Amino acid sequence: MPVANIICIKWGTLFGPEYVNRLYSGVRRNIDADVRFFCMTEHPDGIHPDVEILDLPVEPFHEEMNKALAVANRQGAMRKVSLFRQGLVPDLEGPFLGFDLDVVITGDLTPIWSMAPGKVAMRHDWIEARKGRPTGHGSVFRFDPALHGYLYDEILANPYREVETARGSEQRYTSHKAMDRGDFEYIPGDWVVSFKHGCLDLPPLNYLREPRLPDDARVVCFHGRPKMPEAVDGYHGSLLRWSRPCGWLREHWIDRATRDLGPEWA
Repeated sequence: MPVANIICIKWGTLFGPEYVNRLYSGVRRNIDADVRFFCMTEHPDGIHPDVEILDLPVEPFHEEMNKALAVANRQGAMRKVSLFRQGLVPDLEGPFLGFDLDVVITGDLTPIWSMAPGKVAMRHDWIEARKGRPTGHGSVFRFDPALHGYLYDEILANPYREVETARGSEQRYTSHKAMDRGDFEYIPGDWVVSFKHGCLDLPPLNYLREPRLPDDARVVCFHGRPKMPEAVDGYHGSLLRWSRPCGWLREHWIDRATRDLGPEWA
Protein backbone atom coordinates (compact mmCIF):
# COMPACT_ATOMS: atom_id res chain seq x y z
CA MET A 1 0.00 0.00 0.00
CA PRO A 2 1.31 3.53 -0.75
CA VAL A 3 2.45 5.76 2.09
CA ALA A 4 0.84 9.14 2.78
CA ASN A 5 3.30 11.58 4.37
CA ILE A 6 1.39 13.92 6.69
CA ILE A 7 2.88 16.92 8.49
CA CYS A 8 1.87 19.59 10.98
CA ILE A 9 3.67 22.18 13.04
CA LYS A 10 3.06 23.02 16.70
CA TRP A 11 4.94 25.88 18.30
CA GLY A 12 4.28 27.43 21.64
CA THR A 13 1.58 26.19 24.00
CA LEU A 14 -1.64 27.54 22.49
CA PHE A 15 -2.53 24.04 21.24
CA GLY A 16 -1.96 21.02 23.47
CA PRO A 17 -0.70 17.61 22.33
CA GLU A 18 -4.28 16.33 22.01
CA TYR A 19 -4.69 18.51 18.90
CA VAL A 20 -1.83 16.65 17.22
CA ASN A 21 -3.10 13.26 18.38
CA ARG A 22 -6.67 13.85 17.25
CA LEU A 23 -5.43 15.12 13.89
CA TYR A 24 -3.26 12.01 13.53
CA SER A 25 -6.21 9.78 14.34
CA GLY A 26 -8.51 11.64 11.96
CA VAL A 27 -6.05 11.35 9.09
CA ARG A 28 -5.28 7.67 9.50
CA ARG A 29 -8.98 6.81 9.77
CA ASN A 30 -9.81 8.72 6.59
CA ILE A 31 -7.17 7.99 3.97
CA ASP A 32 -6.66 4.97 1.73
CA ALA A 33 -2.93 4.62 2.43
CA ASP A 34 -0.52 3.80 5.19
CA VAL A 35 0.23 6.98 7.14
CA ARG A 36 3.58 8.41 8.14
CA PHE A 37 2.77 11.35 10.39
CA PHE A 38 5.23 14.10 11.36
CA CYS A 39 4.96 16.98 13.81
CA MET A 40 7.53 19.78 13.96
CA THR A 41 7.56 21.10 17.51
CA GLU A 42 9.64 22.19 20.50
CA HIS A 43 7.07 20.60 22.86
CA PRO A 44 6.80 16.87 22.07
CA ASP A 45 5.46 15.80 25.48
CA GLY A 46 2.11 14.05 25.27
CA ILE A 47 2.22 13.43 21.53
CA HIS A 48 1.37 9.86 20.46
CA PRO A 49 4.47 7.66 20.01
CA ASP A 50 3.53 6.82 16.40
CA VAL A 51 3.99 10.49 15.46
CA GLU A 52 7.53 11.25 14.23
CA ILE A 53 8.87 14.40 15.90
CA LEU A 54 10.89 16.98 13.97
CA ASP A 55 12.71 19.63 16.01
CA LEU A 56 11.43 23.16 15.50
CA PRO A 57 14.45 24.97 14.06
CA VAL A 58 15.77 28.44 14.64
CA GLU A 59 16.14 29.45 11.00
CA PRO A 60 19.07 31.55 9.75
CA PHE A 61 16.52 34.05 8.44
CA HIS A 62 14.58 34.15 11.72
CA GLU A 63 15.75 37.61 12.87
CA GLU A 64 15.16 39.34 9.52
CA MET A 65 11.82 37.59 9.09
CA ASN A 66 10.69 38.78 12.53
CA LYS A 67 11.70 42.36 11.76
CA ALA A 68 9.50 42.32 8.69
CA LEU A 69 6.67 40.60 10.55
CA ALA A 70 6.78 43.28 13.26
CA VAL A 71 6.29 45.97 10.61
CA ALA A 72 3.36 43.97 9.18
CA ASN A 73 1.99 43.45 12.73
CA ARG A 74 2.05 39.69 12.13
CA GLN A 75 4.31 38.49 14.96
CA GLY A 76 4.72 34.73 15.05
CA ALA A 77 3.46 34.16 11.53
CA MET A 78 5.23 32.29 8.71
CA ARG A 79 6.76 29.55 10.85
CA LYS A 80 5.42 26.95 8.40
CA VAL A 81 8.04 27.88 5.81
CA SER A 82 10.41 25.64 7.81
CA LEU A 83 8.40 22.66 6.53
CA PHE A 84 9.35 23.39 2.91
CA ARG A 85 13.08 22.77 3.21
CA GLN A 86 14.48 20.04 0.98
CA GLY A 87 15.95 17.20 3.01
CA LEU A 88 13.82 17.91 6.07
CA VAL A 89 13.14 14.16 6.20
CA PRO A 90 16.09 12.50 4.45
CA ASP A 91 14.28 9.26 3.57
CA LEU A 92 11.03 10.91 2.47
CA GLU A 93 9.41 9.58 -0.69
CA GLY A 94 6.68 11.63 -2.32
CA PRO A 95 4.76 14.73 -1.23
CA PHE A 96 3.55 15.99 2.12
CA LEU A 97 -0.07 16.68 2.96
CA GLY A 98 0.00 19.33 5.69
CA PHE A 99 -2.61 20.56 8.15
CA ASP A 100 -3.02 23.33 10.67
CA LEU A 101 -3.95 22.10 14.14
CA ASP A 102 -7.30 23.91 14.21
CA VAL A 103 -8.93 21.57 11.69
CA VAL A 104 -11.10 18.47 12.07
CA ILE A 105 -11.06 15.57 9.62
CA THR A 106 -14.60 14.52 8.68
CA GLY A 107 -14.28 12.59 5.41
CA ASP A 108 -12.10 10.81 2.87
CA LEU A 109 -8.76 12.59 2.38
CA THR A 110 -7.57 10.34 -0.43
CA PRO A 111 -8.71 12.69 -3.24
CA ILE A 112 -6.86 15.64 -1.67
CA TRP A 113 -3.71 13.60 -1.10
CA SER A 114 -3.68 12.24 -4.65
CA MET A 115 -4.85 15.29 -6.64
CA ALA A 116 -2.67 17.38 -8.96
CA PRO A 117 0.64 15.48 -8.72
CA GLY A 118 3.62 17.83 -8.72
CA LYS A 119 1.58 20.88 -7.76
CA VAL A 120 1.20 22.89 -4.58
CA ALA A 121 -2.45 22.50 -3.59
CA MET A 122 -4.46 24.68 -1.20
CA ARG A 123 -8.07 25.71 -0.84
CA HIS A 124 -9.01 29.21 -2.05
CA ASP A 125 -9.05 31.54 0.94
CA TRP A 126 -12.67 32.38 1.75
CA ILE A 127 -12.26 36.14 2.09
CA GLU A 128 -9.91 36.50 -0.85
CA ALA A 129 -12.26 34.43 -3.02
CA ARG A 130 -15.18 36.74 -2.19
CA LYS A 131 -13.04 39.70 -3.26
CA GLY A 132 -12.00 37.98 -6.49
CA ARG A 133 -8.35 37.73 -5.47
CA PRO A 134 -6.12 34.65 -5.89
CA THR A 135 -4.74 33.38 -2.58
CA GLY A 136 -4.71 29.92 -1.03
CA HIS A 137 -5.72 29.20 2.56
CA GLY A 138 -3.01 27.56 4.67
CA SER A 139 -5.18 25.24 6.76
CA VAL A 140 -4.67 22.34 4.31
CA PHE A 141 -1.69 22.29 1.96
CA ARG A 142 -0.08 19.68 -0.28
CA PHE A 143 3.49 20.10 -1.53
CA ASP A 144 6.57 18.08 -2.46
CA PRO A 145 9.88 19.23 -0.92
CA ALA A 146 11.79 17.70 -3.83
CA LEU A 147 9.88 19.93 -6.26
CA HIS A 148 8.91 22.95 -4.18
CA GLY A 149 12.05 23.64 -2.17
CA TYR A 150 12.05 27.14 -3.66
CA LEU A 151 9.37 27.98 -1.08
CA TYR A 152 12.11 27.71 1.54
CA ASP A 153 15.07 28.85 -0.57
CA GLU A 154 13.57 32.16 -1.66
CA ILE A 155 12.71 33.32 1.84
CA LEU A 156 16.16 32.16 2.97
CA ALA A 157 17.73 34.39 0.31
CA ASN A 158 15.58 37.50 0.91
CA PRO A 159 13.56 37.17 4.12
CA TYR A 160 12.66 40.83 4.65
CA ARG A 161 11.61 41.41 1.04
CA GLU A 162 9.58 38.21 0.80
CA VAL A 163 7.72 38.83 4.07
CA GLU A 164 7.07 42.44 3.07
CA THR A 165 5.76 41.39 -0.35
CA ALA A 166 3.46 38.80 1.24
CA ARG A 167 2.35 41.36 3.86
CA GLY A 168 3.29 38.92 6.60
CA SER A 169 0.99 36.16 5.35
CA GLU A 170 2.48 32.68 4.99
CA GLN A 171 -0.46 31.47 2.91
CA ARG A 172 -0.13 34.43 0.54
CA TYR A 173 3.60 33.81 0.24
CA THR A 174 3.19 30.09 -0.44
CA SER A 175 0.30 30.24 -2.88
CA HIS A 176 1.55 33.24 -4.86
CA LYS A 177 5.06 31.82 -5.20
CA ALA A 178 3.61 28.59 -6.60
CA MET A 179 1.15 30.46 -8.83
CA ASP A 180 3.97 32.57 -10.29
CA ARG A 181 5.62 29.32 -11.45
CA GLY A 182 2.42 27.75 -12.79
CA ASP A 183 2.81 25.29 -9.96
CA PHE A 184 -0.50 25.63 -8.10
CA GLU A 185 -3.98 24.12 -7.98
CA TYR A 186 -6.92 24.85 -5.73
CA ILE A 187 -8.40 22.09 -3.59
CA PRO A 188 -12.16 22.01 -4.31
CA GLY A 189 -13.96 24.28 -1.91
CA ASP A 190 -16.60 21.75 -0.91
CA TRP A 191 -13.87 19.40 0.36
CA VAL A 192 -12.32 21.92 2.79
CA VAL A 193 -14.95 24.01 4.53
CA SER A 194 -14.99 26.74 7.14
CA PHE A 195 -16.98 26.13 10.30
CA LYS A 196 -18.05 29.74 10.60
CA HIS A 197 -18.71 30.29 6.87
CA GLY A 198 -19.92 26.85 5.77
CA CYS A 199 -21.41 25.11 8.82
CA LEU A 200 -22.84 27.87 10.99
CA ASP A 201 -26.02 29.69 9.99
CA LEU A 202 -26.35 33.45 10.23
CA PRO A 203 -28.58 34.98 12.90
CA PRO A 204 -31.24 34.15 13.85
CA LEU A 205 -30.97 30.58 12.49
CA ASN A 206 -27.71 29.88 14.34
CA TYR A 207 -29.71 30.26 17.58
CA LEU A 208 -32.31 27.75 16.44
CA ARG A 209 -30.41 24.81 14.99
CA GLU A 210 -27.15 22.94 15.41
CA PRO A 211 -24.31 23.72 12.98
CA ARG A 212 -24.48 21.44 9.94
CA LEU A 213 -21.77 19.30 8.38
CA PRO A 214 -21.82 19.70 4.57
CA ASP A 215 -22.19 16.39 2.73
CA ASP A 216 -18.85 16.44 0.89
CA ALA A 217 -16.72 18.05 3.62
CA ARG A 218 -13.47 16.19 4.31
CA VAL A 219 -11.85 18.88 6.47
CA VAL A 220 -13.58 21.52 8.62
CA CYS A 221 -11.42 24.56 9.47
CA PHE A 222 -11.82 26.52 12.69
CA HIS A 223 -9.91 29.65 11.67
CA GLY A 224 -10.67 32.57 13.95
CA ARG A 225 -13.40 31.92 16.52
CA PRO A 226 -14.89 29.66 17.64
CA LYS A 227 -12.19 27.01 17.99
CA MET A 228 -13.14 23.35 18.35
CA PRO A 229 -13.45 23.17 22.17
CA GLU A 230 -15.74 26.20 22.11
CA ALA A 231 -17.88 24.89 19.26
CA VAL A 232 -18.27 21.42 20.78
CA ASP A 233 -20.08 22.80 23.82
CA GLY A 234 -21.71 25.75 22.09
CA TYR A 235 -20.13 29.15 21.50
CA HIS A 236 -21.67 32.25 23.04
CA GLY A 237 -18.85 34.75 22.59
CA SER A 238 -20.34 36.51 19.58
CA LEU A 239 -23.85 37.31 18.36
CA LEU A 240 -22.80 36.57 14.78
CA ARG A 241 -20.93 33.33 15.56
CA TRP A 242 -23.17 32.13 18.43
CA SER A 243 -23.69 28.39 18.07
CA ARG A 244 -25.52 25.57 19.71
CA PRO A 245 -23.56 22.50 20.93
CA CYS A 246 -22.26 20.52 17.95
CA GLY A 247 -22.73 16.75 18.18
CA TRP A 248 -21.04 15.81 14.91
CA LEU A 249 -17.94 17.79 15.94
CA ARG A 250 -17.69 15.93 19.25
CA GLU A 251 -18.04 12.63 17.38
CA HIS A 252 -15.40 13.31 14.71
CA TRP A 253 -12.88 15.22 16.82
CA ILE A 254 -13.09 13.59 20.26
CA ASP A 255 -15.12 10.38 20.38
CA ARG A 256 -13.66 8.63 17.33
CA ALA A 257 -10.11 9.61 18.28
CA THR A 258 -10.69 8.29 21.79
CA ARG A 259 -11.91 4.96 20.44
CA ASP A 260 -8.97 4.85 18.03
CA LEU A 261 -6.07 5.90 20.30
CA GLY A 262 -7.44 5.42 23.80
CA PRO A 263 -8.40 8.12 26.31
CA GLU A 264 -4.81 8.65 27.44
CA TRP A 265 -3.92 10.11 24.01
CA ALA A 266 -7.15 11.78 22.84
